[in-house]
Amino acid sequence: MNISRRTFIASVALGPVACGIPLSYERGTPVAQPNPLPSIRPPKVGQEWSYIKRDVFNGKVLGLITERVASIGSSIVINRSDESGGILPNEVQSSWGMVVTDPQWTRIINFNPAIPLWPQELTSNWSKQVNAKYSLAGYPGNAYSWQEQMNAQGWEQITVPAGNFLTLRYQNLINYESEDDNKTDCVHRETIWFSPDIGRWVAREVSGSYRIQGQVDVSLSEDSFQWQLSSYK
Repeated sequence: MNISRRTFIASVALGPVACGIPLSYERGTPVAQPNPLPSIRPPKVGQEWSYIKRDVFNGKVLGLITERVASIGSSIVINRSDESGGILPNEVQSSWGMVVTDPQWTRIINFNPAIPLWPQELTSNWSKQVNAKYSLAGYPGNAYSWQEQMNAQGWEQITVPAGNFLTLRYQNLINYESEDDNKTDCVHRETIWFSPDIGRWVAREVSGSYRIQGQVDVSLSEDSFQWQLSSYK
């Protein structure tokens, strides 16, 4: 990791998420912070959430992903499958809301230490900077830097195919070191609507960008996706 990349990661991750370009395809209605604050539904084997995945740029439906709590013990394992019943990689949490293995990305990511999946305090002004290392599944010997700034943005009522939900909207600005030495200034941006009542998010939008080594004036965009909850139990 060269000095210029390290400087970029530190400066952007320490800045507010608003400095990035937030996704704004989903819309919610701002509401006052609930009092008392709601508690998060604890995990239970059999809990299930299904999400419609779309390409943000053309609105095309890319599939239906179902996530189900399969086991609870020293870790929490969430099985995932597609609309045809095909098996997708599992999500693994060390404790509720702390992810160790995240299959939501292009390649499966393992974190050390585990990082938060949602705000650890359900307040409108919560924020946290997360510093961790990640490795790609199958390559545990190679660890890369992961810096994530999490910022709650406020409470919102939001309507998705599964219904209307009270959610805490938050944004993540992620700066990471790529396993590809040709890629620099790698950034992920997420906007997420988390529902304490169902113990999971009901909508999520992600985008990303990076530069190619030696082409510092050109920023390349990654695919942008949206997930919406279609059903849960």
